[in-house]
Amino acid sequence: MRNYLSRISPLKLLLIGYASYILLGWIGLSLPFAQAGDGVSAIDNLFTATSAVSTTGLATVGTPDSYSFFGEMFILVMIQLGGVGYMTTGSFILLMQRQTLPSTNEEIAKVAFSLPEGFSVKELVRNVIFFTAAIEIAGAIALYSVFQSQGVENAAWQAIFHSISAFCTAGFSLFPNGLESFQSDFWVNAIVATLSLCGAIGFLVFSDVARSFVKPETQRTLTTRIILRATFISVAAGWALLFLTEPSYQSLPTEQRLLSSGFQAMTALTTVGFNTSPIGELALGPTFLMLLLMIMGASPSGTGGGLKSTSVSAAIATTISTLKGRDKVTFWGCEVPAYRLSLAFASLVFYVGIFFTGGFLLLLLQDTNKFEDVVFEAASALGTVGLSRGLTGELTPLGKIVVIALMFIGRVGPITFGLALASGWDGFRKRDDLAV
Repeated sequence: MRNYLSRISPLKLLLIGYASYILLGWIGLSLPFAQAGDGVSAIDNLFTATSAVSTTGLATVGTPDSYSFFGEMFILVMIQLGGVGYMTTGSFILLMQRQTLPSTNEEIAKVAFSLPEGFSVKELVRNVIFFTAAIEIAGAIALYSVFQSQGVENAAWQAIFHSISAFCTAGFSLFPNGLESFQSDFWVNAIVATLSLCGAIGFLVFSDVARSFVKPETQRTLTTRIILRATFISVAAGWALLFLTEPSYQSLPTEQRLLSSGFQAMTALTTVGFNTSPIGELALGPTFLMLLLMIMGASPSGTGGGLKSTSVSAAIATTISTLKGRDKVTFWGCEVPAYRLSLAFASLVFYVGIFFTGGFLLLLLQDTNKFEDVVFEAASALGTVGLSRGLTGELTPLGKIVVIALMFIGRVGPITFGLALASGWDGFRKRDDLAV
């Protein structure tokens, strides 16, 4: 069996791994004791399993109404496995039993985390698990304190569930209306935003920043600088524009208006998918702004989805260099290798192609004249965001299949999906830096 797996490219094994998780999740959610009420259909269970493993958060049925406590636990486990990555979890279990990792595990981990050559996968796996546990435990404790003080029922379980869901940028909630009841609650907004940003930015960036503080002579990598600046500039710009342009926020008190606009800008860019205000009630201008933030997405080594900030930055750097007539593409004084530009361009083209295809199919399959709702749904699914303007619950069976496919492709990464289908791993693996 091991010899057989070694002959399969790591890219295809990555697809197989996530597909296996979804299959197991589908089976688990289909068990009678995992469901509540009248039960859930097979297609809706598959939709929920895919949404959980892909850390999207779109749901055709209400999680607290449709699933029992066991079902909720099963969803949370799938979110955790999908957020941390199936290869990370499997490798950590292996490391508990042995000192080294099989070469196949190492190769898949490099793809999953966009690691440069020479990076210690063993140390990364251990550190990612400990980092994840520390952040999620701290988040659960903080949320429990807030929920308990407000008399939230099952405060401990709600805190654990929402802490993991936020860090994994999954957006699943056990509250019927998401986090809309906490729109004016500063602490819930702040805690969830912090967890989401930590997950979206990723351990590698935090590790690089910490190393630069411990050893001042060590400079932060170009990738780290791009991710941090792109993340916070995009959130700040989205925050300001939503604050100024969204009509439904105009009548809110200034503090609540700041919280609502900032939270929704953050939730779109990090692809966490929580909402403190009804997304379907936003004006078209702010809706388009959020769509752009969802497409841009999070860090390549984080738990979020989207096109990734580094790919967008590479495209911007190429454009600037072309307009200035430069022969080489530079970013903040650093030359960007040609292969990274090629990979970024391929990612952009492949992402847009899948987005257009998914949106076109949904427009054909859905009986609705609300173009913006369908396009927003496609962008949310492919970006593994989880925000919706109300279309998810109205999806036809074929529409659900399209969204399931978009969520799956979004989780493994459109360019990874394309390379796996094209068997392009041999050329891809020769690069000395896989981060795009």
